[in-house]
Amino acid sequence: MDLSIGEVARRSGLSVHALRFYEREGLFANPVRRLSNGRRVYYEEDVEWLEICTRLRSSGMSLAMIRQYIELVRQGPGNEPDRLELLRRHETDVEARIRELQEALSVIRYKVGIYEDHVARGEADTLWNPSRPPTPGTEPEPGLPVNLIS
Repeated sequence: MDLSIGEVARRSGLSVHALRFYEREGLFANPVRRLSNGRRVYYEEDVEWLEICTRLRSSGMSLAMIRQYIELVRQGPGNEPDRLELLRRHETDVEARIRELQEALSVIRYKVGIYEDHVARGEADTLWNPSRPPTPGTEPEPGLPVNLIS
């Protein structure tokens, strides 16, 4: 079934502009076909590939790495270990970023707890403020960096 660029945009959630960018950057697994009048024609597998491609991008895979993966796919059978290695490298990178984000989320949750407690007690004005010197009794807890306190 032939699909227009507008139909692919609706189905993929990408803009027409983004689809043209993906084409220019060589990010389609197969070359985009054109009718004799120059109109782009897409197929179901193009939409399926776009789903994978956009997930790879949203996970932080670089355009260069996606191009490398696509080139391996285009070469056909025989380079599956190379494709696997590329995907494993990216998987490791994503896992590291997830760990970093989990650590950041822990700090944020800690800070939210502090603010919730102070606001609930009506003591929000006692939170640490770098533009004023600390008042007695508001020094940071031992072992915690000042920037985590409030």
